[in-house]
Amino acid sequence: MTLPRRVVIALGGNAMTGPDGSATPGAQRDAIAGAARHVAAVVATGAEVVLTHGNGPQVGNLLVKNELAAHEVPPVPLDWNVAQTQATIGFTLADELDAALAALGSSKRTAALVTRTLVDPADPGFRTPTKPVGRHLPRERAQHFIDLGQVWEDRGERGWRRVVASPEPLSVVDVPAVSALSAAGFVVVCAGGGGVPVVGDGRDGAALRGVEAVIDKDLTAALLARELGADTLVIATDVPHVMVDFGRPDARPLGRVTAPELRAHAAAGQFARGSMGPKVDAALRFVQQGGDRAVITSLEHISDAVAGDDVGTVLTA
Repeated sequence: MTLPRRVVIALGGNAMTGPDGSATPGAQRDAIAGAARHVAAVVATGAEVVLTHGNGPQVGNLLVKNELAAHEVPPVPLDWNVAQTQATIGFTLADELDAALAALGSSKRTAALVTRTLVDPADPGFRTPTKPVGRHLPRERAQHFIDLGQVWEDRGERGWRRVVASPEPLSVVDVPAVSALSAAGFVVVCAGGGGVPVVGDGRDGAALRGVEAVIDKDLTAALLARELGADTLVIATDVPHVMVDFGRPDARPLGRVTAPELRAHAAAGQFARGSMGPKVDAALRFVQQGGDRAVITSLEHISDAVAGDDVGTVLTA
């Protein structure tokens, strides 16, 4: 197949933490260094790469710090937390990706951009929080935060997890800047955590202000890829394929799949809302709105996924 001209890669949260879920600075840097080597291999194919990423554990940790330090310093809102984690992960990815590219003999450099995503203030997501953030906690620890007015859900064996507003992304505000950096030869890290959620403020909608929400990063990745005119969207996760009948003896992986087939599996409830569901939705949106192909696969396979159609779950137009 012809190699894509521009690829958007969405890194899952597993690429940002240690194998045991640890989010210490050392564990995060080690995990990001490993992810950067795989991304560098994609850059080495000659494709323009734009990189986005999750930030759930990092935002969750900041929210806990907010609560613990509220008697000393004013808590900061979710949009600030998203911006802070974008910057932290972005500069770390830039450092590690620059090193990985240099090791391959590439002169490419990385630029990280704090990125805003426009949402509708009337989005129903603000009325019904659904987006999980942070780590799982046992019921008795979660109750402390429930008493403070937060919304938590029972997630089964793994425990309880906080859920927050998750409005639909309408547009990535800073796409012109991403395009300019990419055209100048940079590998761009942007729209981390789905982007900092903003709404129009004022009669002309030109002024923007942040809002309390977390946007699904996979849905923003699909939107970003479309707005950039990317050929391929690669969603990197911790499994090599999307599975149907997951957890059952007859579970099977999906390889090449058509949009109607994938949509039918989704309609049958095959994909969990808080894990594979948004990834499948993002892949469908990208291809149905003009993208050539979307691939969902594990991080270590992303280079092969860009180069051919025999790796991961592949959805084509």
